Amino acid sequence: MSLLRLAGRPLLASMFVAGGLNSVRDPKELAPVAEPVIRPVTERVSALPDRTEQVVRLNGAVQVVAGILLGMGRVPRPAALAIAATLVPTTLAGHRFWEAEDPTERAQQRIHFLKNLSMLGGLLIAADDTGGRPSLWWRGRHSAHGLRREAHLVRRSVRATARPATAAGRVRAKLPV
Repeated sequence: MSLLRLAGRPLLASMFVAGGLNSVRDPKELAPVAEPVIRPVTERVSALPDRTEQVVRLNGAVQVVAGILLGMGRVPRPAALAIAATLVPTTLAGHRFWEAEDPTERAQQRIHFLKNLSMLGGLLIAADDTGGRPSLWWRGRHSAHGLRREAHLVRRSVRATARPATAAGRVRAKLPV
């Protein structure tokens, strides 16, 4: 693992572990802000809890677990995707700068909104990072190409040996027994 990955992943994950712990410990503080985003989602997705506090706590728990996994370098790609999935509703609920009346508050919320978009970009890059190893998709495609090549070589080899054997069989059939 490169030094940049070794240092970068925990740095990226730290914000989500801290924020997720805050959501798990005190969801009542965040629930009123999250209500406008969570309510339409819970109406469409029956697997989510009905209470906003529970959804906030679940979102925080996903951020904590995935943040720890990302920081430790364990299944970093799925962990980064999980955090990215939780960051979208968090950003939409927590930083609605377009609704702020006060220009100072609007500017602060816009900064936080853009910061979260930047972190989302970093998470998407982390989710795509294979750590210098080929992805499963590439390995599968490469293996299939290798198998096709080997099958072609076997077919050529069989044809090359079959022709002399066929000719020898014809000659032998013409010989008296």
